[in-house]
Amino acid sequence: MNRRHFLQWSGGLLAGGAVLASFGHGHGHEAASDESADGLSAAQFHTSRRYAATPFGRIAYVERGTGPAALFLHGFPLNGFQWRGALPRLAPYRRCIAPDFLALGYTQVAPGQDVGPESQVAMLVALMDTLGIDDADIIANDSGGAIAQLLLARHPQRVRTLLLSNCDSEHDSPPAALHPVIELSRQGRFVDEWLAPWWQNPVLARSAQGIGGMCYADPSQPGDEAIDTYFGPLLSTARRKSLVHEYAIALERNALAGIEGALKRSTAPTRIVWGSADTIFAADGAQRLERSFGASRGVRVLQGSKLFWPEERPQVIAEEAQRLWNAWVPQRPGWR
Repeated sequence: MNRRHFLQWSGGLLAGGAVLASFGHGHGHEAASDESADGLSAAQFHTSRRYAATPFGRIAYVERGTGPAALFLHGFPLNGFQWRGALPRLAPYRRCIAPDFLALGYTQVAPGQDVGPESQVAMLVALMDTLGIDDADIIANDSGGAIAQLLLARHPQRVRTLLLSNCDSEHDSPPAALHPVIELSRQGRFVDEWLAPWWQNPVLARSAQGIGGMCYADPSQPGDEAIDTYFGPLLSTARRKSLVHEYAIALERNALAGIEGALKRSTAPTRIVWGSADTIFAADGAQRLERSFGASRGVRVLQGSKLFWPEERPQVIAEEAQRLWNAWVPQRPGWR
């Protein structure tokens, strides 16, 4: 498999002490750029992987940096490799941790463990406890965004700030586009009929009919390394396939139903950055999310970007995260 060729990243990160400029409740729009997801290679990512022993299983994660913690929550059917471009950019400012959810990536799920959204939240709390993390800045995409909202609602003291990209809202969970995946998973066919052909044929994966055409704006994405890293572990055993199906089936019930009250009460500053060309979530998803949070810091719209834009445009994640973090006033000393 050819190693991915990354474009050189241009542009710098926002200075650590930068003031919050043009960061209110306005809706900024901009065109997609040529910047790419350069960052950790697959080899570096695999070498960096650690495992945390929890009652839910051995949770795989990659960590970069020191200081206050930031958790990066990936989409479906991806894993922490989605954040390979953001981690090195933000490591100078945070202890950046990208875990793999139960049933996805390289996490080793305990026998009989449920993998639904509420269990994912409980797993994250256990992971934070195991790693000595009291609270964290959360960055999330896709179904990881739904889990992030649940984490904020169930454990508000564990979330300092929340940066959401395209993801579920209470009124769009699961999105209609996911229904065929759920049905195929119920029949035990999704992994073999969708993921296996993409893994075996990266050109197909990047086609209009593949995950590339559905979820990425750049026709060269996802690269070969990403395809192998995402789908290889999910196809490795019959149990891994079954767990993926369980993950998808668990999304059928709207886990966010009734959550808006808790989000309204939250004081955690929340910023939403939304790809306008998303074909999975509803076009008004960003506005619905913004109205849901009591401490919203507005919406930024990325014209032409699709669901998995954080993988293609990690510099935007880095910029927005630093702005949000600089706007947050510490509530107590002794961050861990």
